[in-house]
Amino acid sequence: MPKTSRRVVAWVTTTMDGCTSGPEGPAHDNWLYEHVRHEASAAHFEGIWRGASTVLLGRTNYEGFYSVWPGLTRDPATDPRNRDLGRFLDTVEKVVVSRTLETADWDNSRIARELEAEVKQLRDTPGRDILVLNSASVIQALLRADLIDDLRFVVVPTLLGGGLRLFKEGIPASTWSLAQSTALPDGAIGLHYTRAA
Repeated sequence: MPKTSRRVVAWVTTTMDGCTSGPEGPAHDNWLYEHVRHEASAAHFEGIWRGASTVLLGRTNYEGFYSVWPGLTRDPATDPRNRDLGRFLDTVEKVVVSRTLETADWDNSRIARELEAEVKQLRDTPGRDILVLNSASVIQALLRADLIDDLRFVVVPTLLGGGLRLFKEGIPASTWSLAQSTALPDGAIGLHYTRAA
C-alpha cells in the first residue's frame, strides 16, 4: 500500500477585504473577538482542529495564543467548548516557525527555523492533519512553496480598509476546488477549498 502524506491545512479568519488583523494590530481586532464568541463559530472551528495532531504557527500568533489560552483553559468560568480547545492547544504538538524566538515554553512546543524543510518532514511522519493556525506569513510562504493541501477560511462581514492582508503579491497562481461552504449565524461564511487536480 502506498504511503500517504499528511495534509497541510491552512485555517484563517479574514475580513471581507482579506485582512487577518487590522492596522492597529491584534489587540484591537474586535471584529474577530465578536465572531469567535458565537457558539456556531466555536462549533465550526472545533470541526477543524479535532482533525489535527500538529499545529504550525508563526512567532506572533504563538506568543499571542500562549499569553491567552493556558489561563482560559484553567479558568472555571470558561465554557466547556473553549476549555476543550484550550486542552487541545496545551497538548497538541506545536511547531513555531521563527528565526528569532529563543525559547518555546508552552507544553509540546518546539521551534523550527526552516519552514519548508520542517513541513516536508512533518508530512512524512505519522499523524493527522498539520494545521497552520491563522498565521498569514506562514500561509503565504507555504503557498509560494506549494505545500498547502486545504485552505479553510472564515470570512467575517467586516471591511477594515487596511491591515495585515492574507494574500500579497508574489503568491503564485493556483486553482482550488470548493469542498464545503457553511453559513454562520453572525453573517460569516466558512469556506473549505482543496487543491484542484
